[in-house]
Amino acid sequence: MATQPIKIAILAMGGEGGGVLADWIVDLGEHNGFIAQTTSVPGVAQRTGATIYYVELYPGAQAAADGGQPVLALMPLPGDVDIVLASELMEAGRAVQRGLVTRDRTTLIASTHRVYSIAEKSAMGDGRVDSAQLLAHADGAAKRFIRFDMAEAAERAGSVISAVLFGALAGAGVLPFGRAQFEATVERGGVGVKPSLKAFGAAFDRAQKAPDADASETAPPPAAKPAPQPRDPAVRALVERVQQFPASAHEILFEGVRRLIDYQDPAYAGTYLDRMQKIHALQANDDGRLAETTARHLALWMSYEDTARVAALKTRATRFERVRGEARVQSGQVLAINEYMHPRLQEICETLPGGIGRWLMNSSAPRRLVERFTKKGRVIQTSSLHGFLMLRCVAGMKRWRRSTMRFTEENRLIEQWLARIAQTAAFNPALAVEIAECQRLVKGYSDTHERGLRNYEVVMEAAQRAGTALAPATLRELRDAALADEHGHKLRAALAQHALA
Repeated sequence: MATQPIKIAILAMGGEGGGVLADWIVDLGEHNGFIAQTTSVPGVAQRTGATIYYVELYPGAQAAADGGQPVLALMPLPGDVDIVLASELMEAGRAVQRGLVTRDRTTLIASTHRVYSIAEKSAMGDGRVDSAQLLAHADGAAKRFIRFDMAEAAERAGSVISAVLFGALAGAGVLPFGRAQFEATVERGGVGVKPSLKAFGAAFDRAQKAPDADASETAPPPAAKPAPQPRDPAVRALVERVQQFPASAHEILFEGVRRLIDYQDPAYAGTYLDRMQKIHALQANDDGRLAETTARHLALWMSYEDTARVAALKTRATRFERVRGEARVQSGQVLAINEYMHPRLQEICETLPGGIGRWLMNSSAPRRLVERFTKKGRVIQTSSLHGFLMLRCVAGMKRWRRSTMRFTEENRLIEQWLARIAQTAAFNPALAVEIAECQRLVKGYSDTHERGLRNYEVVMEAAQRAGTALAPATLRELRDAALADEHGHKLRAALAQHALA
């Protein structure tokens, strides 16, 4: 049988060093007697399509014996790839989907970390693809599947993921080269050699010790978190109140309390627990599912996103640290963060105390003046003193949040939602859970919030009309239809199908 080239496909996002990895493989082959060729097909954008690098290696000695030069392909073909390297789990899934990974032939080497795609992030509901399903599909499609969190390994080594992939490729033993030959390739690169070799070595050992499993898949479940021990008396009193609930509810209630203290203050978190006591008093016979679902969504709804909340999140020290880490800012480098802000008149009025907000909303000349200045968005540099202080002033407006007309309206909707849950739990706890889940429709701010709230009200009106005859599965179907598209076409179709329009 004629000698075939070694065919390697690399799927990587921009900035992850996919081109460097392809060049390393080419250099490795050429310095060890192989004829090499590499090509690349760029993706559409960072997370709508990865760049695919393709490398073919052919033994030089065989070419000389054949008396000619091999003809090497310019792109990978489904069912005809020996090795696939993927910088992220979704890219591994895409390789499987494209047919580049086959059970009888392909070694798949992929990182198990996730960088969510545009489609996953922009979905109105939870658009994330299940990582466990991705792993299962990839494992079933490949002859051999080597995976672990390579982004974490790169961070520990102070390097980039391409060096980790190169080390995993060496550790897999699927190329006819030894470790020393791989390391010599990195050294010839001459840039970032020390951290690259550190990342390479760690990945090499990981691929050899556990080539077909991610340690996280077999790790023992995390131990239960101990109850917090706050110093503040008001917060300590909240902890004691949480401990009066069933133990199974503690974790989610502690998280809800933490979130609402951060959002407003301990008294607001106390209101959250007051509301949850009423839900737990219902004693729905559903193994605590109603209480757990309501606790989660109530905390989310009570921490709705207004301008003060958005400003606070954008000026946090932890956010600056995260951005610096993601941008890999080095010592001596200056980081500038530009925020695009476009508050509408309604958001401005909702942030002001109720009387002032209502006056401005119903005024003529003042309203036109504000609309004129807010017609176009502004770019605010939060890394500058002026931009930072501007947003901190907006964030400080949370002190009068309880007096705003937005707060009044949100609380009215929350109380109606809780009352509907309680009424429904009396005759159908499963349906009450689905009503609690409908809070997922209300999210975001500005136009996103308006669309979500409109869909929520349509679904709740349909549930009210159906009454006790409404099946939980039907309400779930309506909710999923509302989350399926922002224009409401699928929701209207679902309502018509169930004669609820």
